[in-house]
Amino acid sequence: MRKSILAGLIPTLALAVTLTACQDTKARQENDQLRSQVAELQKENNELNSRVDSLTKDNAALKDENEKLKVRHVPAKTSKTKHRRRTRH
Repeated sequence: MRKSILAGLIPTLALAVTLTACQDTKARQENDQLRSQVAELQKENNELNSRVDSLTKDNAALKDENEKLKVRHVPAKTSKTKHRRRTRH
């Protein structure tokens, strides 16, 4: 009876080891894919951060230029007549 129990346990144990190894391989492959995706996203994030910094500097320069143009182009107030001239019919 012990031989039959051992005979049943050996294939079960072998199958369990094989499935575990297979799952480990899949997990490793998935981890490698995730690592490459994370690296790609980090690279993209760095590029976007540098682009945001550049655009922020450009925006600040344009604001300064706009303010200078506004100051330079202040229209002088014209004197308006208080009363309209009457027209004769």
